[in-house]
Amino acid sequence: MTAGISSVTNTSSTSSNSSGASANATEIAGNFTQFLTLLTTQLKNQNPLDPMDTNQFTQQLVQFAGVEQQLKSNDRLDSILAASQSASSASATSYIGKTITADGSASQLSKGSASWTLTPARAASKAVVTILDSKNNVVATQTTSLTAGSQTYSWNGKTSAGLTAPDGTYSIKVSASDATGTNVSVDTSLNGTVDSVDLSGSAPILMVGSQKVPLSSVQSIGLSTSGT
Repeated sequence: MTAGISSVTNTSSTSSNSSGASANATEIAGNFTQFLTLLTTQLKNQNPLDPMDTNQFTQQLVQFAGVEQQLKSNDRLDSILAASQSASSASATSYIGKTITADGSASQLSKGSASWTLTPARAASKAVVTILDSKNNVVATQTTSLTAGSQTYSWNGKTSAGLTAPDGTYSIKVSASDATGTNVSVDTSLNGTVDSVDLSGSAPILMVGSQKVPLSSVQSIGLSTSGT
């Protein structure tokens, strides 16, 4: 009987490592019920003249308590995660109407479109734009020219190999030079008013016009456009 109960506990541990939180909770709850059934059956059917060894019984009770504690821990973690996501969403919506300055090197690719605001110190006849994924792997390199002043650079999500990149966060690096070959610095900072917040993904995204700004990229916050 001891082996049977240990088997149930081991199954719970294995499932916890290989499945998602929801699947784990269901698996552990099932094993918890099996564990309780086995323990109760064992107590009912033990020989009164040869009762269960005290040490074995104590070990099984410890296993029983461990499974119960894991169930409670999962419930608490789910509650903490839900509260954290709710707080993050509430914080993001407070940005609506505020002017922000953000690190504009990162942008969200969605439905085959991502854009950045580039501001070169002066006109650049040659600008090599490198786009990297969230792991800093180069996915695309393009050469263009930049006029003086702030402008939008758009990417259609196509990699250098002609494949369609998956939606997600991508960053940009720009190496520019003027007609004489002198380097031109290019600022990717983004300034603007937050119009809305996209809460459809795993993390809130601020919308500044057509620009998608991750909450983590915000560097400073100004007064709202209404002056409040």
